[in-house]
Amino acid sequence: MLDSKLVRTQLQDVAERLATRGYQLDVARIEALEAQRKTVQTRTEQLQAERNARSKSIGQAKQRGEDIAPLLADVDRMGSELEAGKAELETIQSELDQMMLSLPNLPHESVPVGKDEDDNVEVRRWGTPTTFEFEVKDHVALGEQHGWLDFETAAKLSGARFALMRGPIARLHRALAQFMIDLHTSEHGYEEAYTPYLVQAPALQGTGQLPKFEEDLFKISRENEADLYLIPTAEVSLTNIVAGEILDAKLLPLKFVAHTPCFRSEAGASGRDTRGMIRQHQFDKVEMVQIVEPSQSLEALEGLTANAEKVLQRLELPYRVLSLCTGDMGFGAIKTYDLEVWVPSQDKYREISSCSSCGDFQARRMQARYRNPETGKPELVHTLNGSGLAVGRTLVAVLENYQQVDGTIRVPEVLRPYMGGIEVIG
Repeated sequence: MLDSKLVRTQLQDVAERLATRGYQLDVARIEALEAQRKTVQTRTEQLQAERNARSKSIGQAKQRGEDIAPLLADVDRMGSELEAGKAELETIQSELDQMMLSLPNLPHESVPVGKDEDDNVEVRRWGTPTTFEFEVKDHVALGEQHGWLDFETAAKLSGARFALMRGPIARLHRALAQFMIDLHTSEHGYEEAYTPYLVQAPALQGTGQLPKFEEDLFKISRENEADLYLIPTAEVSLTNIVAGEILDAKLLPLKFVAHTPCFRSEAGASGRDTRGMIRQHQFDKVEMVQIVEPSQSLEALEGLTANAEKVLQRLELPYRVLSLCTGDMGFGAIKTYDLEVWVPSQDKYREISSCSSCGDFQARRMQARYRNPETGKPELVHTLNGSGLAVGRTLVAVLENYQQVDGTIRVPEVLRPYMGGIEVIG
């Protein structure tokens, strides 16, 4: 959430910066609400002062033996007006709060300005796409060849956008997740966490999924208890570890990593990537989260992105890094790098990780702070998150990039210890 003081005092500047994201801020409505709020607040404060003075005068009039009935009536009238004023203030503030919750983050000045994905800027590439001397199969054909990737049975169980993996492919999927976790914990300094897959609404509001993106979530309603939501990413549970906390600066940076399933309704994705495992309602992801001092935010983003890249490098999968433009960034980000892996069957790069700094946007919603050692005062932390990586999409990339002419799959060397030394499946 944006700083409400910043929005009030620099409203036009905020509107212009949000416009680069394609978001049109209702400046007139905010100005009207703020003017109304100031008027009602001033009137309410005056009423409170008058009522206090009148109440004091009642005792003095009583001592003098005067009739206090008119004064009592006046105090009662003021009390009613005061309650009405407070109710009006609450209504105005509630609308302002809801508007604030709906505003996306402000892009960092280093982010390229653009409308959509066509305006993203390529930063670098790693590796060279393999040239195959035979007709390339996609991951669906490769998986179904031996019955190891079964979408028909998954649809019987759960409907569209689910996959059933069996045998060597299921093992390869598990191996990928274990490899990623081991890499991030042993070489990149992350602490492994196992988190709940179900969270309450405040956690999702804290990281920005609620209220704006509720249609993308799977919700479980419970009678006489708070609703629960299936996590769309472990970013939600990992980041909210520090919700409501004032951290010792010596503990920063905090670096968490978790392997979890992720659940997304894919609202608005009808007709997109309907074949295969690219876009599913349930998929696994290894998620990295960092909690840092504000001064370290952008430097930490470079490091987090490099951590995700290292996974692809160890797997020897060609990829490129994009700096997302203002119009293509996620709701809570101030700056984002996307990693796109080479998918041979599509003859193009596809997103496999998104790494973002959210600045203090999530921290303000969660009230996550640290005590500044120089001032001794609590200040908002900065939060970062990134996929390290999406396991299913990495499996797709491995199957397609390591396929052989007979449909068998070479196992990447770094995964062989997790596969019992197997070099080829199929």
